Amino acid sequence: MIATLGGNVTWNNMKEKVAFIRHGLPDESIEAIGQKANLPVRQLLEYMGVAQTTYNKKKREHERMDSRNSELVLVLSEVLDFGIEVFSQEQEKFQRWLKKSNVSLGGVSPESLFDSITGIDEVRNALYRLEYGNMA
Repeated sequence: MIATLGGNVTWNNMKEKVAFIRHGLPDESIEAIGQKANLPVRQLLEYMGVAQTTYNKKKREHERMDSRNSELVLVLSEVLDFGIEVFSQEQEKFQRWLKKSNVSLGGVSPESLFDSITGIDEVRNALYRLEYGNMA
């Protein structure tokens, strides 16, 4: 499931999820992610390698993201939802955790790894460790 400013979007199987990614997420998804992670859109665009002017133009023209960025935003959204769950729905506490350096992530902040699927997976692994009582 992905949260957009217009509501949640869900799928029934991986085939639908892949089709959704290929179709491209609406740009408003970036804003929804920003709210969830307490990150400015500008910073998320940096992680995605998208210029602010390009984003503004696409948003104005109601264009969708390409499949690479759609997948990045989708995976990030899933990890953020999981993180909020791990932190017992305490979104502010989770957002603080995202900004602090983390020993289990090599001393970097979780949010600094949001520029790649591999980095996001490492944040997910740190959340699993935290959920099960290991150092994270």
